[in-house]
Amino acid sequence: MSQSFESLISQSLSRRNVLKLFGFGSVAGLLGYSRFSKPQPTVFYQDRLDLPFHTSQPRKAVIVGGGLAGLAAAYELSQRGVAVTLLERSPQLGGKIASWPIQVGEDSFMMEHGFHGFFPQYYNLFSLVSDLEIQKNFKSLNYYSVVYKDGYEPEVFRPSHSAFPWNVVDLAVSSPNRFKWGINLTHLKHLQVFREITGFRNPQSYHRLDNMSVAEWVAEDFPTGLYDLYFLPFAKSSLNSPDVLSAGELMQFFHFYFFGNPEGLAFNGTCQDMGRSLVDPIVASIQAHGGQVLTGVTVSQLQWQDGKLSGLTYREGSLASNPVPFWVDRNELISTEDMEYFGAGDQVYAVAPGADKALSLTCTHQGCSVQRKVAMAGGGYLCPCHGAAYDAEGQVLAGPARENLTAYKVLDRQGDRLQLIAANTTSTPETTLEADYFVLAADIPGIKNLFALSSGTVPAQVSQQVDQLRVADPFAVGRFWFDQDFDWEHSWFTSLSGYRLTDSITLYHRIQEDYIDWHQRTGGSVVELHAYCYKEKEFPTQEAVLNTFESELFEIVPSLKGAKMLHRQLVNQKNFAGSPPGSFQNRPTTTTEVPNLMFAGDWVKMPFPCGLMERAVSSGLLAANAVLKKEGVKQRSILSVNPEGILKI
Repeated sequence: MSQSFESLISQSLSRRNVLKLFGFGSVAGLLGYSRFSKPQPTVFYQDRLDLPFHTSQPRKAVIVGGGLAGLAAAYELSQRGVAVTLLERSPQLGGKIASWPIQVGEDSFMMEHGFHGFFPQYYNLFSLVSDLEIQKNFKSLNYYSVVYKDGYEPEVFRPSHSAFPWNVVDLAVSSPNRFKWGINLTHLKHLQVFREITGFRNPQSYHRLDNMSVAEWVAEDFPTGLYDLYFLPFAKSSLNSPDVLSAGELMQFFHFYFFGNPEGLAFNGTCQDMGRSLVDPIVASIQAHGGQVLTGVTVSQLQWQDGKLSGLTYREGSLASNPVPFWVDRNELISTEDMEYFGAGDQVYAVAPGADKALSLTCTHQGCSVQRKVAMAGGGYLCPCHGAAYDAEGQVLAGPARENLTAYKVLDRQGDRLQLIAANTTSTPETTLEADYFVLAADIPGIKNLFALSSGTVPAQVSQQVDQLRVADPFAVGRFWFDQDFDWEHSWFTSLSGYRLTDSITLYHRIQEDYIDWHQRTGGSVVELHAYCYKEKEFPTQEAVLNTFESELFEIVPSLKGAKMLHRQLVNQKNFAGSPPGSFQNRPTTTTEVPNLMFAGDWVKMPFPCGLMERAVSSGLLAANAVLKKEGVKQRSILSVNPEGILKI
């Protein structure tokens, strides 16, 4: 009988044995994946014609959504002579990497939607960094750890200069858990798993695996250790839970981050918050090239005519002050007989049965979601983060909040969906924008609301593709300030596995300069926990999320039990792109059947492997390239990891 993977890997790892192990035999062509020379990125697209760099005719483009995807598209088009107008509903730019000021005692900090790691295979993102000459805004974090609550020793990932199979060999040699992987290639299912994770190919891998979830795929005769050590933590770091994540999408994710990636898993962080380190320089360049960037504006209508997007209108001000309707879905998990709730994450609205008004539960202090407290006199709401109190009508009872909760009118109800509009609107004029091209780069809830505001006939295929988009389970960030430091033997950003809620820990007082300065001045520490895709049924309120974070933090760092907590901050979103089984085939691409409409965002179907921030940036650059191609202008070169696995089938 053939030997198991564990026994083979424990032998001396000669080149011949390794190639036998991975089924290569003596195929000489595969030796191009050298042990000694680092493979280079794959050029996905590069213009071979000598085309002009700038447009020859005046052209206008409107971009809706100021996250990384929209910013990337606006940046590239503005460099090429296209007159760009970028619209963002929030007061801050950056979308999922936005930052905003908060107050902690006497100190001001910039809060974010959570720590983001910049992996070296983010080739297109780092090409922007190089263009902008802002490399100094990033710092290497040297290595990356995964720490398990039970059963396994920590895994450590470092920079690499080897592609598959040598990166797997290096991992096996260095892994303290290599004898627990549980891979036995004499088992048919194990062999199939091995071929899939090392042989990603688009669309073939999706055709085989997109119809099942990761949980379904691993349910029978799957290597237990492989799942516990790598599949579970890395699946969740895609921001999709294994029970609702397409197995095909996970193979793409694995290929991009490991099997097709010769860079290793060490990464960079930003020296300051993401706003100052990345977003602000991109915006400054857009504006320096004549682009107009508008924040705090709400699109009120998309105008369609003759199969094209002919224009849009917008108003200054957010949804809280604008007479622009929007739709929200009923939250079955927290609704009761005496109060209905709509929305999720940090955008939740309370509606009493039969009432014609709704109350936003977003605390006006620093953005946490308040919780209804029936025991309060007359009923009311309490903020779990900083203690602000409101009465049943949303009026402030006690600080630190100074403004009342925002009220909305109920305009319409269709089944479990509610259409709301701000109750106290500011009369602002509508502005109409016409353009040659439109790039819609909002998140999934935003893109759905945009299409709901359409006038005219929307092309059926585009409408249907947008309608079938799904968001992932919620993402939560808890950041905690303490009056003392603690010892930590792992990486400053560490993935965690085996906890009910917590998936990672970040030591901000070791990474970002403002937090380092505060630590040096006070001796304190700032710790952030992430929950990548928690289940609302288990943690239905922000209070439950925050309290669980706190209790698990003391499990992870027991020495903090004796420290004084100075502040805690929660950020909670439900707007990350979902990749459920069966979603690949009809997922929108960057270009659409509408000749002047492009999509950009982490939810579009990409023609090469990529993930998270790199996916957003790459989609924005592809959207810009689509415009440039139509104008006969030189397109931007696009890079990727090797798009296919060596054992592709």
